[in-house]
Amino acid sequence: MTNMIKPETLDKKLFSPASDSEKATVEVMRPSVGYWKDAWRRLRANKVAMGSLVVILLVVLAAIIGPMLSPYAYDQIRKGSENLPPSAQHLFGTDSLGRDLFTRTMIGARISLSVGIVAAIMISIIGILYGAISGYFGGWVDIVMMRIIDIVYSVPTILIVILLQVVLKTPIDNFLNSANAPNFLKSLGVGLISIFFVLALLYWVDMARIVRGQILALKEQEFVLAAKVLGASNREIIFKHLVPNCIGQIIVVATLKIPEAIFVESFLSFIGLGVSIPMASLGSLAQSALKGIYSYPYMLFFPAATISVIILSINLFGDGLRDALDPRMKK
Repeated sequence: MTNMIKPETLDKKLFSPASDSEKATVEVMRPSVGYWKDAWRRLRANKVAMGSLVVILLVVLAAIIGPMLSPYAYDQIRKGSENLPPSAQHLFGTDSLGRDLFTRTMIGARISLSVGIVAAIMISIIGILYGAISGYFGGWVDIVMMRIIDIVYSVPTILIVILLQVVLKTPIDNFLNSANAPNFLKSLGVGLISIFFVLALLYWVDMARIVRGQILALKEQEFVLAAKVLGASNREIIFKHLVPNCIGQIIVVATLKIPEAIFVESFLSFIGLGVSIPMASLGSLAQSALKGIYSYPYMLFFPAATISVIILSINLFGDGLRDALDPRMKK
């Protein structure tokens, strides 16, 4: 008969409460936080990104509220007030027709921001759908779809943008002049609608490539196999399991597409293919100011400075957002 092993008993006298100095030497781990909360914490720690966010919010508020508070309409022509320098009455001065440049610059900033945000949404939708389908199904589907992206990449973008802008302008104008055209489209004008078409047709490829790469890496994970075993359809797997796991990269790319779209809109307006007169755009304001650049440099300075501030701020914020959402940047 084997001997039973008796459990050892510890003397309570051997233990005593830890002192404060001993407690201080113990490393206390920080509480567990979620992905988005941790990303927000790291974004707040980035002073450049937060400063850029403040600038963006100020520009957005100025673009929305500024024209409402101004006593002048953006298309109001005032005789006797032509080419006035900046003053308390006209913060940015007036143009050659006596129109208030502050109001027109804020209207131009509103248009540029609207174009950037709408274009980013359109680019994201097209790029996510295209990249997710290409990456998930793979094989010959992926090969054909990626060769299409290579073709789009190979064409000179600015040249195609100008050609599409010229080609689309007439059919869009005919549609807007018809009785079936919605009123909100008529208010946008031919220039803005054609810019949306151009951006949606050409600028989605970066988003598609990034989403495809993420889907290729994620579709081999166990949770995708579990979803297939449970009977989930391909659509459910893509949009309920795969795409939500790419949301960090999607947000970053969409944010960085906003300044790119703003630059394209400003460039097209600068060469006369943007918004329609009398609507003001930052690009068209800069183009109009070239005629009197030596006599009235302020006419060019304020629109150009506004474009620069918007694009620089969004780019810096996008860089900070990318670092905050990247788990590899976690300290």
